[in-house]
Amino acid sequence: MALVAGIDSSTQSCKVLICDAETGKVVRSASSPHPDGTEIDPRHWWDALQRTLDEAGGLDDVSAVSVGAQQHGMVCLDDAGEVVRNALLWNDTRSSEAADQLIGELGGAAEWARRTGVVPVAAVTATKLRWLADHEPQHADATAAVCLPHDWLTWRLNGSADIATLCTDRSDASGTGYFAAESSTYDSALLELAFRGRRPAVPRVLGPKEPAGKTRSGALLGPGAGDNAAAALGLSAGRGDCVVSLGTSGVVSTVGDAAPHDADGIVAGFADATGRQLPLVCTLNGAPVLAAVAAMLKVDFDEFDKLALSAPAGADGLVLVPYFEGERSPNLPHAAGALHGVNARNLNSANIARAAVEGLLSSMAYCIDKISEQGVDADRIILIGGGARSEAVRRIAPAVFGRAVDVPPPAEYVALGAARQAAWVLSGDASPPDWSADAAVRYEGSPTPKVLQQYRAAEHFTLR
Repeated sequence: MALVAGIDSSTQSCKVLICDAETGKVVRSASSPHPDGTEIDPRHWWDALQRTLDEAGGLDDVSAVSVGAQQHGMVCLDDAGEVVRNALLWNDTRSSEAADQLIGELGGAAEWARRTGVVPVAAVTATKLRWLADHEPQHADATAAVCLPHDWLTWRLNGSADIATLCTDRSDASGTGYFAAESSTYDSALLELAFRGRRPAVPRVLGPKEPAGKTRSGALLGPGAGDNAAAALGLSAGRGDCVVSLGTSGVVSTVGDAAPHDADGIVAGFADATGRQLPLVCTLNGAPVLAAVAAMLKVDFDEFDKLALSAPAGADGLVLVPYFEGERSPNLPHAAGALHGVNARNLNSANIARAAVEGLLSSMAYCIDKISEQGVDADRIILIGGGARSEAVRRIAPAVFGRAVDVPPPAEYVALGAARQAAWVLSGDASPPDWSADAAVRYEGSPTPKVLQQYRAAEHFTLR
């Protein structure tokens, strides 16, 4: 039995799945935490990966391995391959002003959308490079290469110290702001614009099943992927499948063939891990919204679900706009959350819990609609992530979205997608292996359009 390994190096932790290359059955697994923060020494990722691999039995009997990881971010390396400064993660918003600068310098958001399919926001690598050039020019001058978290981990697994051997894939490169998913090419002029005339080396972009070398133990390395593309691969998502992921952030992505060029900058023109497009909308606020409200109500998650489900649709007019950490979609990095429609009759624990669930799902419905406006329709909605473990979320989602929702069994889909990619690289076949998956549970409910109407009215008031 050939074994493959899938790695998920997320914001919070490192997870490893060792799987049967033919069936996808998980043989062994392990996980280790990452430090908190939006600025991290990448060596912490490497240390966590080594611990996790050891706990998962190592790679000596593994034939291929791939890395899925948090997208965006900025890892700067010098000529010798040493880390120049701590990596800035996707959720570090210090570069929001740099995003505005870059949009203006290119003549507006529409030109960025036309050239790369991505309009700069604080999460995007290009804006972090501008911030570095303006605030830490000595570090910018020392930067000989810039890469992403999964690129750096794949490179370390390869054992190379030569920055010329850095590689990446289309899915992760498309989140940098200087790579166009539609043409699969870097735009070096935009890289130079972002970095004030500097042109560091960038990773070579590999095809979906192209090897990235070998580990020291001799296992083939896959090209890897950004976390959202890896999750879609782990779910075997095909054309028209819309994945709604409620993790630290809220992410909606739909597999399709059309590359979006959204001048509003809401829909990012990302690639998937199979050669298609993966239009994507990402919010800063995901499942932690539910955790924060449950903590405020001083209840556990089971009681929170019971409270939310005991309240009527629309929470008697109570509306929560969940911009707890600012917001990315719409681009409001300095926004705050708000509770609207409060009166003496509706301010109770049940309505507050219901408003939290409906507010979070309404922000996801906004994302689905924005992708549809780019000509990529969602034929099926797949709900995953920590937030999908909430019974209230699962039961209320079909009502808010106005259509059925499929909820697959909880699994580490990013790591599973990375493992599936590794098996694909190992086989060399034309398409990824057909790994059978446990059937998803379908949730249905009567649409509640008034919930979205209330939310949009409250959101509009918040944005005034």
